[in-house]
Formats: sequence, structure tokens, C-alpha cells
Amino acid sequence: MNKLDTNNHSVFLLTYHLLICVKYRRKAIDDQIAARIQEIGEYVGNNYHITFLEYNHDRDHIHILFKAHPNTEISKYINAFKSASSRLIKKEFPHVRKMLWKETFWSPSYCLLTTGGAPLETLQKYIESQGKE
Repeated sequence: MNKLDTNNHSVFLLTYHLLICVKYRRKAIDDQIAARIQEIGEYVGNNYHITFLEYNHDRDHIHILFKAHPNTEISKYINAFKSASSRLIKKEFPHVRKMLWKETFWSPSYCLLTTGGAPLETLQKYIESQGKE
């Protein structure tokens, strides 16, 4: 079982799977750029109580498994991460600009999924059974 996180008033385990694609699925990510994207994501994540658990990439997208605190504004983190990484990648790897459309690195959309241990049916049955002997 995963170790639970705590703060002053709660115990929690909030994990997410984030998928972000390069605009128009351009194949702009190599291992060096991917490593820099990870560094930026972890650095920005410190300000939002985000901890990377796993990170990987393909040529046109990245996957991040991360945990967060209940008060984390995840959409604000994602926007800050996408903005900072886009700006820094284009600055530090100028050859990437040739692959992009209007210099936009990331697609405006993303996929964010919660991860959990128990299937919904199991949780529903557990809640239904509360108060019964």
C-alpha cells in the first residue's frame, strides 16, 4: 500500500497521471529536451506541493505521474509548468523553433487522470455498507 501524506488537518494520498502533447504532435522531444522538461516540471512543482513519482516521454508527448496536496491548484500548476517549459525549451534549444507552428510548443489541451487503488464499484459498496451490521 502507498504511504499516506499528512498535513496539519488531514491524511491523504492524491496521485495523478498527466499527459501533455507537443502542438500538432510535432516530434520535438529528444532525451536531452525531455530531461530539461522534467527538471522544469519538478522545479515549478515545488511551489505547488507537487512531487513527481514517474516521468517519461515520447517524441511528441510526455507522461508524468505525480502526487499533490489537497490544497494544490493543479490547473494553475499545469499552466505554470507548460508556460515555463515552453519558454525555456525554445530559449535553450533554438532548433526546436523550426519544428513549431507560430512558436507554440505545447498543445493548449492536456489529459489529467486521477489514479486510485480501488475500483469505483468497491468504494460504492463500502460506502453503502457503512452503518450496517
